Amino acid sequence: MIAEESLPPTLRPLQQHLFYLLHNCCKSIKHLAQIHAHITTNGFTHKNFLLVKLLALYTTFNNFPIAHQLFDQMPSPSSALWNQIIRGYQLNGSPRRSVELFNDMGRRSSPPPDEHTYTFVVNGCAKGGLLGEGMQVHGKVLKSGFSSNLYVQSSLVDFYVKNGGGGTEGVGKAKKVFDEMSLRSIVTWNSLLLGSFRCGDVNGAMAIFDDMPERNVVSWTTMIAGCAQNGRSKEALALFREMQRENVEFDQVTLVAVLSACAELGDLHLGKWIHSYVFEHFTYSKKPVLVTLKNSLVYMYASCGEIDAAFAVFKGMEQRTAVSWTSMITGFAKHGYGNEALAVFEWMQNARSRDARPDEITFLGVLCACSHAGYVDKGRHYFKSMVEDWGIKPRIEHFGCMVDLLSRAGLLDEAHEIVRSMPMKPNDVVWGALLGGCRIHKSVELASDVTELLTEGLEADKAAGYFVLLSNVYAAAEKWEDVVAVRRKMLEEKTRKPPGRSWIQIEGSVYEFMAGDRSHEMASLIYDVLDDITREARSHGYITFCDG
Repeated sequence: MIAEESLPPTLRPLQQHLFYLLHNCCKSIKHLAQIHAHITTNGFTHKNFLLVKLLALYTTFNNFPIAHQLFDQMPSPSSALWNQIIRGYQLNGSPRRSVELFNDMGRRSSPPPDEHTYTFVVNGCAKGGLLGEGMQVHGKVLKSGFSSNLYVQSSLVDFYVKNGGGGTEGVGKAKKVFDEMSLRSIVTWNSLLLGSFRCGDVNGAMAIFDDMPERNVVSWTTMIAGCAQNGRSKEALALFREMQRENVEFDQVTLVAVLSACAELGDLHLGKWIHSYVFEHFTYSKKPVLVTLKNSLVYMYASCGEIDAAFAVFKGMEQRTAVSWTSMITGFAKHGYGNEALAVFEWMQNARSRDARPDEITFLGVLCACSHAGYVDKGRHYFKSMVEDWGIKPRIEHFGCMVDLLSRAGLLDEAHEIVRSMPMKPNDVVWGALLGGCRIHKSVELASDVTELLTEGLEADKAAGYFVLLSNVYAAAEKWEDVVAVRRKMLEEKTRKPPGRSWIQIEGSVYEFMAGDRSHEMASLIYDVLDDITREARSHGYITFCDG
């Protein structure tokens, strides 16, 4: 009930009406100012329940000057008013300011902080990355006796998951608070689950998931996305199937995570099923579809080699983000459609939208397209434009694309000069691109010099890749004695290239293969078929290493 005190009976309905307007009808800052004027005119500025709501709305509309002016006019703000101004800064303004206000509350003769105060300020520390401040607040929580409060504990778990010093240390602190909780909400379980994935502890996340007394769609989606992002896409799809068996209703965010796993594994069958589901449940019924979900469809189709299907989804998008454009450009580029990739990039620039501003990933796709299409001049132009027109600092991947472009075109000296002038140390990809150009254009001398420079002092497993590349250069130049010499040196120095891997999907199941592996139950049949393919290739004039 609203405290009416000694207010004349004729005014009681008016204050209740004003509260109703604040609670249900205030949709703009202009309307709020009008209601505020009525509150002041009628002498209700001392009514706490009206002031709390008024303050909340001013912070919601991001009008912090008026909110603070209103707060400062109170000689002795109630705990509800303190909580509201702290909450407002935490949500919409400055998390650090919410901490400063919390400290002011402790210095002034104010009501002591309650569970809401601690929850709001800890959430502010989590949002603002304020590790030191958050730990100080935690200390005050322990002294004040709120360490067993469910909401405060849940906020502390979330705080340490996000800002606990990084890695497993943060999750360890969150787990300590979690273990002290007598009652745990599903939100807290989900926070701990997310924290485990953030520090790369997939097995730990799975253990937490197994221990959860109940799971919601967020729990399942966190698991699926976490597995997909940590190279465990097969587990991600298995979780999605289990989720379906348990009749848990998934949402669009879940499907985004599943499509990521489909793209990684090349699971076109499931990807198409999701596309059909989206069309039937959202597009056909005219319900809004997240742009991120459409982006994921584009990426999935492009990753699975269905470039026409990817472009069809892309063209049908009413709204596109930078990710949309970049996914399409990169998809075309990776499948050798250089002209189409560059055409989409020109389309992107002509769109002249904030959502169509290219980023460093976009230019990777553009340079990749130039490389595959052999457009040297365009590659030089876009590399220069990236820096001068868009202010994007080239990363090692961009330099790698340029080295690959020039090496493929036979401009090995220019490519080598780029490698020497790079502001960072070249990696395997950059050197591999240069050696790849040496193989194509049979530049044995440069390849030998580069390999000798690279392998000096390297560990055996790291040097193996370069020796293989050098061997390929010699083989391309038909210098078979040198090929044998390189292989012999690899044996002497006990360098061995990690075995190649590949996988294929057949009737919904994904099969993984490793070079030289005979663990598959049908290994003999597989190798028989491989021998048949090799014989057929030789009959058409192809030369294998053994033939050389």
